[in-house]
Amino acid sequence: MRILGIDYGEARVGIAITDALNITVQGLETIQRNNSDKVVLRRLDEILQEYEVDTIVVGLPLNMNGTISERAEITEKFVHKLKCKYNQIKIEVIDERLTTVAAHKTMNFLDINKNKKRDIVDTISAVYILETYLNKLKNTLKK
Repeated sequence: MRILGIDYGEARVGIAITDALNITVQGLETIQRNNSDKVVLRRLDEILQEYEVDTIVVGLPLNMNGTISERAEITEKFVHKLKCKYNQIKIEVIDERLTTVAAHKTMNFLDINKNKKRDIVDTISAVYILETYLNKLKNTLKK
C-alpha cells in the first residue's frame, strides 16, 4: 500500500506518492484547482483507482510560531472533505512549514527555468511533505 502526499494550495495542489514499499517518494503531478475542490477530488478519485493508497497526508501550513494560519483553516476544511469522501483511507496532516521555501531552494540549485518553477513547486512541496511524514514514521518506530 502506498501513501499519497498533498500540498493543498489556493491555485494548485501538488501530489506526491510513495513506492509500494513506502521507501521512496516521487512527485506525481500538480492539479490546477480552478477555484474548485471538485476538480481536485475528481482527479484524486482517478489517482486512488490507479494506485493502492491506504494513507493520505496533507501538509498543514502553520504560522512560523506554530499557530493556525488562515490558509491552515482552509486546508483543514479540505481535509474534512477528504475524511468524508475517503472514509476507508487514513487521512493525516503534518506541519509543512518551509516546504515551499525548500522546494524553491531545490529548483534554484537545479537551475530550473523560472517559467517552469510555478508548475512544479507544489509537486516538489508535496514530495517534502511526504518525506517529512515518512521520516516521522521511521523515528516513531525507532522509539
